[in-house]
Amino acid sequence: MRTRIRVILYSLLLLVLVVQVSRPVCVDVPSETEAVVGNPMKLTCISCMKREEVSAETRVDWYYISPDEEPIPIYLFDGHPRELEGPWQGRLVWNGSKDLQELSISILNVTMNDTGTYNCVVFRQFEFDSYSHSVTKTLVINLVVREEEIMMYVLLVFLTCWLLVEMVYCYRKISKSDEQAQDTATNYLAIPSGNKDNLGVPVTE
Repeated sequence: MRTRIRVILYSLLLLVLVVQVSRPVCVDVPSETEAVVGNPMKLTCISCMKREEVSAETRVDWYYISPDEEPIPIYLFDGHPRELEGPWQGRLVWNGSKDLQELSISILNVTMNDTGTYNCVVFRQFEFDSYSHSVTKTLVINLVVREEEIMMYVLLVFLTCWLLVEMVYCYRKISKSDEQAQDTATNYLAIPSGNKDNLGVPVTE
Protein backbone atom coordinates (compact mmCIF):
# COMPACT_ATOMS: atom_id res chain seq x y z
CA MET A 1 0.00 0.00 0.00
CA ARG A 2 2.79 2.42 0.91
CA THR A 3 4.59 1.57 -2.32
CA ARG A 4 1.49 2.44 -4.33
CA ILE A 5 1.12 5.77 -2.50
CA ARG A 6 4.76 6.61 -3.19
CA VAL A 7 4.31 5.81 -6.87
CA ILE A 8 1.25 8.07 -7.04
CA LEU A 9 3.06 10.91 -5.25
CA TYR A 10 6.10 10.61 -7.51
CA SER A 11 3.84 10.58 -10.56
CA LEU A 12 2.04 13.73 -9.40
CA LEU A 13 5.36 15.45 -8.72
CA LEU A 14 6.65 14.50 -12.16
CA LEU A 15 3.43 15.76 -13.76
CA VAL A 16 3.78 19.12 -11.99
CA LEU A 17 7.38 19.45 -13.17
CA VAL A 18 6.41 18.63 -16.76
CA VAL A 19 3.63 21.24 -16.69
CA GLN A 20 6.00 23.86 -15.30
CA VAL A 21 8.66 23.13 -17.94
CA SER A 22 6.16 23.05 -20.81
CA ARG A 23 4.80 26.54 -20.11
CA PRO A 24 5.35 28.85 -23.07
CA VAL A 25 8.20 31.30 -22.59
CA CYS A 26 7.64 34.93 -23.53
CA VAL A 27 10.58 36.79 -25.05
CA ASP A 28 10.64 40.48 -25.96
CA VAL A 29 11.56 40.42 -29.65
CA PRO A 30 12.17 43.74 -31.43
CA SER A 31 10.10 44.46 -34.51
CA GLU A 32 11.44 44.51 -38.04
CA THR A 33 11.81 48.07 -39.31
CA GLU A 34 12.23 47.66 -43.08
CA ALA A 35 9.40 46.83 -45.48
CA VAL A 36 9.10 46.43 -49.25
CA VAL A 37 6.39 48.07 -51.33
CA GLY A 38 3.54 45.66 -52.11
CA ASN A 39 4.50 43.11 -49.44
CA PRO A 40 2.93 42.56 -46.00
CA MET A 41 4.78 43.90 -42.96
CA LYS A 42 4.39 42.74 -39.36
CA LEU A 43 4.73 45.35 -36.64
CA THR A 44 5.80 43.28 -33.64
CA CYS A 45 4.62 44.36 -30.20
CA ILE A 46 5.33 42.01 -27.28
CA SER A 47 4.53 42.74 -23.63
CA CYS A 48 5.43 39.80 -21.41
CA MET A 49 3.54 39.12 -18.18
CA LYS A 50 4.29 37.11 -15.08
CA ARG A 51 2.31 33.92 -14.54
CA GLU A 52 0.09 35.46 -11.89
CA GLU A 53 -0.65 38.40 -14.20
CA VAL A 54 -2.01 36.43 -17.16
CA SER A 55 -5.62 37.18 -16.19
CA ALA A 56 -5.10 40.95 -16.40
CA GLU A 57 -7.48 43.14 -18.40
CA THR A 58 -5.64 44.36 -21.51
CA ARG A 59 -6.17 47.23 -23.91
CA VAL A 60 -3.92 47.99 -26.89
CA ASP A 61 -3.87 51.20 -28.92
CA TRP A 62 -1.86 51.43 -32.13
CA TYR A 63 -0.93 54.91 -33.36
CA TYR A 64 0.76 56.35 -36.41
CA ILE A 65 2.82 59.43 -35.58
CA SER A 66 2.38 62.04 -38.31
CA PRO A 67 5.28 64.27 -39.48
CA ASP A 68 3.98 67.03 -37.19
CA GLU A 69 4.15 64.51 -34.28
CA GLU A 70 0.40 64.09 -33.97
CA PRO A 71 -0.64 60.54 -32.90
CA ILE A 72 -3.26 59.12 -35.25
CA PRO A 73 -5.14 56.06 -33.88
CA ILE A 74 -5.20 53.25 -36.46
CA TYR A 75 -6.04 50.08 -34.48
CA LEU A 76 -7.64 49.15 -31.16
CA PHE A 77 -7.85 45.99 -29.08
CA ASP A 78 -10.26 46.22 -26.17
CA GLY A 79 -11.57 42.73 -25.64
CA HIS A 80 -11.59 42.17 -29.41
CA PRO A 81 -9.54 43.60 -32.32
CA ARG A 82 -11.00 46.51 -34.25
CA GLU A 83 -9.74 48.60 -37.17
CA LEU A 84 -10.23 52.34 -37.01
CA GLU A 85 -11.08 54.71 -39.84
CA GLY A 86 -8.16 56.09 -41.79
CA PRO A 87 -5.74 55.38 -44.66
CA TRP A 88 -4.86 51.98 -43.13
CA GLN A 89 -8.43 50.71 -42.88
CA GLY A 90 -8.82 47.40 -44.70
CA ARG A 91 -5.05 46.75 -44.68
CA LEU A 92 -4.45 45.96 -41.00
CA VAL A 93 -4.61 42.42 -39.57
CA TRP A 94 -4.46 41.43 -35.89
CA ASN A 95 -1.53 39.11 -35.07
CA GLY A 96 -1.88 38.97 -31.29
CA SER A 97 -1.53 35.76 -29.28
CA LYS A 98 -4.27 34.10 -27.25
CA ASP A 99 -2.63 35.01 -23.93
CA LEU A 100 -2.25 38.64 -25.09
CA GLN A 101 1.48 38.72 -24.56
CA GLU A 102 1.99 39.37 -28.26
CA LEU A 103 -0.08 42.31 -29.49
CA SER A 104 1.23 42.69 -33.03
CA ILE A 105 -0.51 43.83 -36.20
CA SER A 106 0.37 43.43 -39.88
CA ILE A 107 0.09 45.95 -42.70
CA LEU A 108 -1.04 44.41 -45.99
CA ASN A 109 0.10 45.74 -49.37
CA VAL A 110 2.63 48.19 -47.94
CA THR A 111 2.96 51.56 -49.70
CA MET A 112 5.60 54.28 -49.53
CA ASN A 113 3.15 56.37 -47.49
CA ASP A 114 3.36 53.79 -44.69
CA THR A 115 6.86 54.99 -43.85
CA GLY A 116 6.99 56.58 -40.42
CA THR A 117 6.75 56.00 -36.69
CA TYR A 118 4.23 53.65 -35.06
CA ASN A 119 3.45 53.39 -31.36
CA CYS A 120 2.05 50.30 -29.65
CA VAL A 121 0.55 51.42 -26.32
CA VAL A 122 -0.31 48.53 -23.98
CA PHE A 123 -2.49 49.19 -20.93
CA ARG A 124 -3.01 46.43 -18.37
CA GLN A 125 -5.29 46.48 -15.33
CA PHE A 126 -4.46 43.95 -12.60
CA GLU A 127 -7.02 43.10 -9.94
CA PHE A 128 -5.71 41.64 -6.69
CA ASP A 129 -7.52 40.68 -3.50
CA SER A 130 -7.15 44.04 -1.76
CA TYR A 131 -6.09 46.46 -4.49
CA SER A 132 -5.78 47.04 -8.22
CA HIS A 133 -2.74 48.02 -10.24
CA SER A 134 -2.33 49.32 -13.78
CA VAL A 135 0.69 49.43 -16.08
CA THR A 136 1.19 51.23 -19.40
CA LYS A 137 3.94 50.29 -21.83
CA THR A 138 4.75 52.03 -25.12
CA LEU A 139 6.74 50.42 -27.92
CA VAL A 140 8.05 52.66 -30.72
CA ILE A 141 8.67 51.29 -34.24
CA ASN A 142 10.34 53.41 -36.92
CA LEU A 143 9.29 51.85 -40.21
CA VAL A 144 11.18 52.44 -43.47
CA VAL A 145 9.56 51.34 -46.75
CA ARG A 146 11.76 50.65 -49.77
CA GLU A 147 10.88 50.02 -53.38
CA GLU A 148 11.69 46.58 -54.72
CA GLU A 149 13.04 48.13 -57.92
CA ILE A 150 15.98 49.54 -55.95
CA MET A 151 17.34 46.05 -55.32
CA MET A 152 16.84 45.17 -58.97
CA TYR A 153 18.66 48.36 -59.97
CA VAL A 154 21.59 47.57 -57.67
CA LEU A 155 21.77 44.04 -59.07
CA LEU A 156 21.63 45.35 -62.64
CA VAL A 157 24.44 47.84 -61.98
CA PHE A 158 26.56 45.11 -60.41
CA LEU A 159 26.05 42.74 -63.35
CA THR A 160 26.79 45.54 -65.83
CA CYS A 161 30.07 46.41 -64.08
CA TRP A 162 31.05 42.76 -63.94
CA LEU A 163 30.32 42.37 -67.67
CA LEU A 164 32.43 45.44 -68.50
CA VAL A 165 35.35 44.08 -66.48
CA GLU A 166 35.12 40.76 -68.29
CA MET A 167 34.99 42.50 -71.68
CA VAL A 168 38.05 44.63 -70.89
CA TYR A 169 39.93 41.56 -69.67
CA CYS A 170 39.08 39.57 -72.81
CA TYR A 171 39.97 42.54 -75.06
CA ARG A 172 43.38 42.94 -73.43
CA LYS A 173 44.03 39.22 -73.66
CA ILE A 174 43.15 39.15 -77.38
CA SER A 175 45.21 42.29 -78.05
CA LYS A 176 48.22 40.78 -76.31
CA SER A 177 47.90 37.59 -78.36
CA ASP A 178 47.69 39.64 -81.59
CA GLU A 179 50.78 41.63 -80.62
CA GLN A 180 52.75 38.46 -79.93
CA ALA A 181 51.68 36.98 -83.27
CA GLN A 182 52.61 40.21 -85.08
CA ASP A 183 56.03 40.32 -83.39
CA THR A 184 56.67 36.71 -84.41
CA ALA A 185 55.73 37.45 -88.02
CA THR A 186 57.91 40.59 -88.06
CA ASN A 187 60.91 38.73 -86.67
CA TYR A 188 60.45 36.00 -89.27
CA LEU A 189 60.35 38.49 -92.12
CA ALA A 190 63.49 40.19 -90.80
CA ILE A 191 65.54 36.97 -91.12
CA PRO A 192 67.57 36.70 -94.39
CA SER A 193 66.20 34.25 -96.91
CA GLY A 194 69.22 31.98 -96.62
CA ASN A 195 68.77 31.63 -92.91
CA LYS A 196 65.04 30.96 -93.32
CA ASP A 197 65.85 27.71 -95.17
CA ASN A 198 68.05 26.59 -92.32
CA LEU A 199 65.45 27.22 -89.63
CA GLY A 200 63.79 23.88 -90.15
CA VAL A 201 67.01 21.86 -90.89
CA PRO A 202 68.41 20.02 -87.88
CA VAL A 203 72.08 20.51 -87.10
CA THR A 204 74.22 17.37 -87.65
CA GLU A 205 77.77 16.73 -86.56
